[in-house]
Amino acid sequence: MHDHHTHEAAGWVWTDLLLLLPFAAAIALYIAASILSSRKLKNWPLYRTGLWVLGISFAAAAVTGPLAERAHTDFTAHMLGHLLLGMLAPLLLVLSAPMTLFLRSVPVSLGRKTSRLLKSRPIRFISDPLTASVLNIGGLWLLYTTNLYSAMHDSLLLHIVIHFHVFAAGYLFTISMIYIDPVGHRTPFIYRAVVLTAALAGHGILSKFIYANPPAGVDPQQAESGGMLMYYGGDAIDVIIIIILCYQWYKAARPRPSMTMNKSGDALH
Repeated sequence: MHDHHTHEAAGWVWTDLLLLLPFAAAIALYIAASILSSRKLKNWPLYRTGLWVLGISFAAAAVTGPLAERAHTDFTAHMLGHLLLGMLAPLLLVLSAPMTLFLRSVPVSLGRKTSRLLKSRPIRFISDPLTASVLNIGGLWLLYTTNLYSAMHDSLLLHIVIHFHVFAAGYLFTISMIYIDPVGHRTPFIYRAVVLTAALAGHGILSKFIYANPPAGVDPQQAESGGMLMYYGGDAIDVIIIIILCYQWYKAARPRPSMTMNKSGDALH
């Protein structure tokens, strides 16, 4: 009996190590790119590297390790993982400006091809705030108001697909609202603000729905605590996005000092 549990535990350790490999690779590639970029251009900001490492670490913690293991039987732990994987990690990764670092690190020809890709119609469509919001918030409604949540725990493939979608949709949503990296098409601030408000309302309503209507197989008390965590934890992260969006809006709308000429022809502010 003891040997059985020992082998089972060893199996979980190897599984976790395999799951950690892509995250470790992402950190290593970013650091290597930052070093390469700093040799060719000015030094890459150290704080952006720190944000990347922190974001990748939060994402990894949501899918492997003690939190991920507990999330299989504890809905509150699952919701904490959702906040880390679908909201906090994407925000930190967006603030680390990975596309800017990529364009600084690759040859000019590849950079131009990437820029053209960013301006393509499919990328413009999928990165539109409305599309990104539907994929993000709509996906969560589908997960928690159908049998998809319970089915996820019975299928490893479905489990992986859903977690990838949660992360990818969260990242796409964040880059559609705040522009840190170069984008192929900039949507108006008012448009982003309206869509963001609607998305936040959809997220808040869903958290209240979960509180009152637990997903299939979820204990009512865990649904209540999980719904509250989703509501207040999501608001805390959303406030950061709102602050950044408003600051960028303020900077864009701030009047620039006009230039006048004195009698000698010199420019005056």
